[in-house]
Amino acid sequence: MSLKDLKGTYDAIFSLGDLCLASIQLRKNNLRPFAGPLDWMSSPSLSSVNRLLQNRFEGFMELSNLNPTGYSTGVDSTDPFLVVVDKNYGIVSSHDFKADENTLTHLVTYPEVKKKLNKRIQRFLDKMSTSQRILFVRTEATFSEVLELESILSNMVKKEFHILVVNHSNINDMVEKSWPLERVTVVKLPDDEKWNGNDNYWKYILEGIHIRD
Repeated sequence: MSLKDLKGTYDAIFSLGDLCLASIQLRKNNLRPFAGPLDWMSSPSLSSVNRLLQNRFEGFMELSNLNPTGYSTGVDSTDPFLVVVDKNYGIVSSHDFKADENTLTHLVTYPEVKKKLNKRIQRFLDKMSTSQRILFVRTEATFSEVLELESILSNMVKKEFHILVVNHSNINDMVEKSWPLERVTVVKLPDDEKWNGNDNYWKYILEGIHIRD
């Protein structure tokens, strides 16, 4: 599926990780009207995300599975936050638990964080059931992982969906790849300064994509 086939209007666009990069770029390009459950989390293994989707988020970020391991900073600030690992899925929250309100031994604000996350999960699942057209964006993924993802989403999304995969490697320019997957578009971008140095590529990729009013 080519980049031009990706263009058009969607009812929802969600990041599926692996870091905050996809969410940041969707926001920069005015394509993030609401938050998704994985927006500000680290999910290095797409296989784990696939399992999370397959399970419809059952058991995700349950208090008994959480392990605070250190400190991070906010997405838009230098405010300190705790790094909290969901041991069940290997997914990491780095921007939810403020360090001045929580400790490594006591997640005081867990009820509020879980309530916020549950709201995002429910909206995510609702959009999968009600959207006429939905786009999922994932950075860093292998062919086999995306093949599995496409299969899982085929059983979850009621109508049309597409997957945009953006991988990074030691290259000097954007390369569009051709994977034999009906609903998947794949591009490779330079990995040097990928957080801010590829803004022009992301703008090109997302140009012509719109969110339905």
